[in-house]
Amino acid sequence: MANKHILSLDIPDTLNLQILRVVDTSVYSTSLPVDCPRLQVLTPGATEDVTLEITPESDVILTACSLGLQTTDCDTTLSDLPDGVYAIRYSVSPNDKVFVEYNHMRITAALKTYYNIFCSINLSGCEPTKEQKDKLHELRLWRSMLDAAKAKVEYCHKIDEGTAMYNYALSRLQKLSCTYCN
Repeated sequence: MANKHILSLDIPDTLNLQILRVVDTSVYSTSLPVDCPRLQVLTPGATEDVTLEITPESDVILTACSLGLQTTDCDTTLSDLPDGVYAIRYSVSPNDKVFVEYNHMRITAALKTYYNIFCSINLSGCEPTKEQKDKLHELRLWRSMLDAAKAKVEYCHKIDEGTAMYNYALSRLQKLSCTYCN
């Protein structure tokens, strides 16, 4: 086994508006201690991150309460987490040297809108009409734009471009939602 920790996180997409899931997928050296594990999360629009002490190899469920976005009624009702870019850093001691950082583009609310539009399209399992095909084609375009926004943020590290793409795609989906539901 190597004489260093190889830190890694998985941040799976979810359709649950109230949670953000972070899974520690690190490979820890058996010859080194794993001390002071910290998960730091900067939520969209925030200027200060939230630091959480976590257990190595854990599966962490973050909520508006654990991220400081909600301060009341945490035992009864959870607020939705916002879509946008979450800057996530995981480290172990020495925390300034052993860390990994990610930009995660959360698109959960946009996907809920996307799927709700499908619910409004009356598909019977037969060949769709031309109008239905046009709607499906347009939905594919905006889903691709959401995927492109996510790629811009998470893989290309172009946060401003990805955010602009997300905002445009979301506005189009919201417009479609109003058009198709009425």
